Amino acid sequence: MLHGRDLFSLESFAHSILWKKNGFAWDALRSLISYLDVFPHKIEIDIPENVYLENKESISIGKGTTIGPGVLIQGPCIIGKHCKIQHGAFLRPHVILGDHCLVGHGTEVKHSIFLDEAVAAHLCYVGDSILGKKVNLGAGVKCSNFRLDAKEIMIHHEEKKIETRLRKLGAIVGDLVHVGCNTVLNPGTVIGKESLIYPLLNIGGVIAANSKVKSTRDWTVESAAEKLLEKLLK
Repeated sequence: MLHGRDLFSLESFAHSILWKKNGFAWDALRSLISYLDVFPHKIEIDIPENVYLENKESISIGKGTTIGPGVLIQGPCIIGKHCKIQHGAFLRPHVILGDHCLVGHGTEVKHSIFLDEAVAAHLCYVGDSILGKKVNLGAGVKCSNFRLDAKEIMIHHEEKKIETRLRKLGAIVGDLVHVGCNTVLNPGTVIGKESLIYPLLNIGGVIAANSKVKSTRDWTVESAAEKLLEKLLK
């Protein structure tokens, strides 16, 4: 489940050439810079006055896309058709957004790929990551891409240690995965298709398709009125 064909529906994705038949899913990120260098860039919408483009000649934006005020986009990048880039978002170099994607308010995206209809809601960070078709990252989700010890990121799967030869690698998130608010995906996290990740978690490793990841913590709810009455009766 570590190959692109296992995690993503690539048949209809305009940039499926980034994935090799026998390569790992994250290998597409290696090809991203060279691919964007030769891509014929074209902006097909009117850019609002309060949107900022750097290296404009290397930016593509498809028809029907809307961009909110205060957005900064640094080329090279490709933004597909009918996307929504909301207020204050920051797209750093080497980003591809498929069609009908959403980048929310205050969200930062760097060296990453969004397949069609992928969503990174407000206040997310998506670095060196791939989001599959119809993935939804809730508010505040962070795709961490750098180990604290700065060593190469390894993938541990089926008792094997796979070398990525990358010092920066975020999350590889399969199609139709939903990640709850304020969850952190550690460097090199791989999540199989149609999985559900609960809010407020810190997760890593390889998660099989159709999984549900939730906290085992128990919540205790007490009545403040009863506590106050107890104090008054003492």
